Amino acid sequence: MADSRVKGITRAGSGRRTQAERTEETRGKLLEASVQVLAKKGYVGFRTIDVAERAQVSRGALTHHFPSKDELIIATLEYAFTGSAERGAVRAHRPQSIDATIAALIKDSQEFFFSDLFLIGLEFAALNLRDPDGPIQIHAISRSGRLPVETAWLEALIESGVPKAIAEDVLWLTNSIIRGLAVRRLWLDDRPRFNRTLRMWQSIIKAYIEQYNADAAESK
Repeated sequence: MADSRVKGITRAGSGRRTQAERTEETRGKLLEASVQVLAKKGYVGFRTIDVAERAQVSRGALTHHFPSKDELIIATLEYAFTGSAERGAVRAHRPQSIDATIAALIKDSQEFFFSDLFLIGLEFAALNLRDPDGPIQIHAISRSGRLPVETAWLEALIESGVPKAIAEDVLWLTNSIIRGLAVRRLWLDDRPRFNRTLRMWQSIIKAYIEQYNADAAESK
């Protein structure tokens, strides 16, 4: 029987990874490690050597994928925002009742705004205010990541039965409330109160939608 390996070519199903797969795996390890280092040390304390050590990748391999610190940070932010948006879009595209959709929206918004990624974004937003032409434009990165998932949630709210005329206001207010609570964590992290406040907001939305529908039916 002929050897299955001929001049370095391996038959399908042999278990050998391709170069592209190994490259993608290394890149993924570096980006995951970079998110963790950014969250722990911020931009000022960020060092590529720390990323390489955390990812258990050589310094040479890191510079091969990301030649500079800023290139690594930009790729890290794009990677993190894209991942968050993809998870949100999956949740948004599950058909549900109004109550279940609003609860899922609140949960998804909490996951993003109460995450290390949001705090990292705040740090870069502050840096952009001082240096609008700096190499890391967080506003463009966050817009490309967050606007599509907001569109997905808007569609989900409408499909669940939230009147189209108020669906976007419900989305904006929900995200704004949760974003405000997330910022408040900087000086007071009162999770029980946050959860109680969000349950109250969910009840307010429900009552408002019911009243809106009643008023619309009466005006016909």
